[in-house]
Amino acid sequence: MLEGETRLGLGTYTLTDADGVETIKTAIEHGYRHIDTARLYGNEAEVGEAIAAADVDRDDLFVATKVAHFEEPEKTTGYVERAIDESFEKLGLDRIDLLYHHWPRGQDDIETVLPVLADRVADGQVDNLGVSNYTVDDLDLADELIDRPIDALQVEMHPLLQQDDLRACLADTDTDLVAYSPLAQGEVFDVDVISEVAAKHSVSEPVVSLAWLLSKEGVTAIPRTSSVDHLRDNFGALDVELDAEDVERIDAIERTHRCEDPDWMTW
Repeated sequence: MLEGETRLGLGTYTLTDADGVETIKTAIEHGYRHIDTARLYGNEAEVGEAIAAADVDRDDLFVATKVAHFEEPEKTTGYVERAIDESFEKLGLDRIDLLYHHWPRGQDDIETVLPVLADRVADGQVDNLGVSNYTVDDLDLADELIDRPIDALQVEMHPLLQQDDLRACLADTDTDLVAYSPLAQGEVFDVDVISEVAAKHSVSEPVVSLAWLLSKEGVTAIPRTSSVDHLRDNFGALDVELDAEDVERIDAIERTHRCEDPDWMTW
């Protein structure tokens, strides 16, 4: 599903108001083709405005959003239907490329929300179905609930959280893993191995971290930044090819760091 330039997307969390519109528009015009937002981010309207303003054809973009986060009100089918309709309205689009269930609080949420999203795919309004922060058990439940595959699983992944078990679970499927917080919220700057590989290739630590993610089959990265310089720097990861030794050294990093870890979550 995700290939080429869409394997390096733009995360838009906190990119709001006029500055957010300009950042997203700049990213699109610089070459980003995969734009990731969510109802919870409160910026779907800004994403839609940036898409409309950018000098890039809509059909060349891959737009993803998410609904029904655990912080949203108690889930009902009607609530989820309205949330999806509002996302379409705010984005100003008649088609969404990828629609996620955004981080359930438990399996009751999954049983309510996921079939509604699957129906939107079946109706043709949505091209692909995604889930966010599902565990292996959650993925098993999804397989029981709906009669179509999950196209994308979005989870935190970076060199300090390599998600070996989830990637092994997805290895024989067509489900892409979409990595949020791919720079471990800046922690990658403090890892000697990453700094050494970065110096070897004359690039930054973020670029090495993104290139490492892109070296993994079926993995996409969606870094977020409000800095134009960082947008451009991150995009350079598409042109960096780590050699086998580089990848093996990063694979062997023993330090573990999880940025998003609610007390109630059972990973």
